Parts: sequence; C-alpha cells; structure tokens
Amino acid sequence: MMDAIYTSLFEPIGADGMIGILLILNGLKVTLIVTFFAMILGALLGIIITYCKTSGKWYLKLPADIYVGIIRGTPVVIQLVILYFVILASFDIDKVTAAIIAFGINSGAYISEIIRSGIQAVDKGQMEAARSLGLSHNQSMRHIILPQAIKNILPALGNEFIMLLKETAVIGFIGGVDLMRAGEIIRSRTFEDMVPLFTCALIYLILTYSFTLILGRFEKRLKQSD
Repeated sequence: MMDAIYTSLFEPIGADGMIGILLILNGLKVTLIVTFFAMILGALLGIIITYCKTSGKWYLKLPADIYVGIIRGTPVVIQLVILYFVILASFDIDKVTAAIIAFGINSGAYISEIIRSGIQAVDKGQMEAARSLGLSHNQSMRHIILPQAIKNILPALGNEFIMLLKETAVIGFIGGVDLMRAGEIIRSRTFEDMVPLFTCALIYLILTYSFTLILGRFEKRLKQSD
C-alpha cells in the first residue's frame, strides 16, 4: 500500500519528483483560504440580510427574501460558474477570489437563516422589556437580543463552516486548483485512480473530524457556562 502511495504521489511527474505532494499541499492551502474568507464574507452578508428581514420594512425584507430564495434554491456549483464566467467575466479577478465571493454569497444566505432562528429563539419578552426601557429597535437588537442569539447560533455556525469546507470541492469547475482538483490532476498524470482520490477523501475527513471535535468541545464549554 505504501508503495502504491509513493508511486502515485511521489514518482516523477515531468521534471519534479515532488510535484504530486506539492499539488496536494497547494490544493489544501487554496481550500482552507477559500473556506476561511468565504465564511467571513458569509457572516457579514448574513448579518446584513438578517437585519433586512427583521427590520419590518418591506423594501428591505423583499430583496432579502429574494436573495435567500435564489441562493438556497440553486446548486452552489451553478452559482460559482455563473459568477466567474458571466458576472465577473469582464473583470480581472483570479479564481481564488472569485471562489471566495461565490461561496461567501452562498454561505450568507444560510448564515442569515441561522442568525434569524437564533434571534427567534430569544424570548419575545426581552425585546418588549428593552423597548419599555426606552431603547430603539436597533439598540434593543444590538445590546439585548443579538448577544443572546449569538450564543445560541455558534454551534450552527460551526456546522456551516464544515459544510462550506466540503462544498469548496467544486472549485475545479472554474479551473481553480483546490484539494479535489489537485487529486484529479495527479490522477490524470499517473493514471492511478484509487490513491489520489482516497488521499483527498482522507484529508477532507481529517479536516472535518478535527473541526467537529473542536466544535464539540466548544459546545460543552457553552453548556457549562449556562
């Protein structure tokens, strides 16, 4: 088995015998970069969309509902391809940046629903009490409701991060060399299917399992602080 792994990943491909492992490492780097920054962008969009949907103003709520409906109703790979080859076609934007934007927009719709559910989980009496003390709706949300909601939604945000990590495996559709695409390149050059694909699957499994363990410990700490 070890010989097969060595043959697939470390045998000379072109002039460099280490190009296989370098491809895997570079693909892993791209996957983590896209996941991390897309999650940040998604969180920012999620907060904005949640504000629009909970503002009580129809001209803010309607576009937010349309955005969430479109994003949740179409596959992320189609959103990625349309964004890169159609919307951003006239701009000089690299594939990694385009992937971050696409996955960030996609994640924003789901994060907005996570935040909204967290807000709804807070007792309505909290808002009424805050308003009775003279706070405006925005002040009540910022100082009273959101701090409680954030604590409720952190585990769900962790799960969204893990889902986002796995979804980035479609970056290859726009020519980006992420972890999955690196495995495909190695497979096409070595004519070996099993080892490159299982190597990528194992790396994804290790990453998701590690993040799941971290998330589990974090949830335990949150429960202990209740």
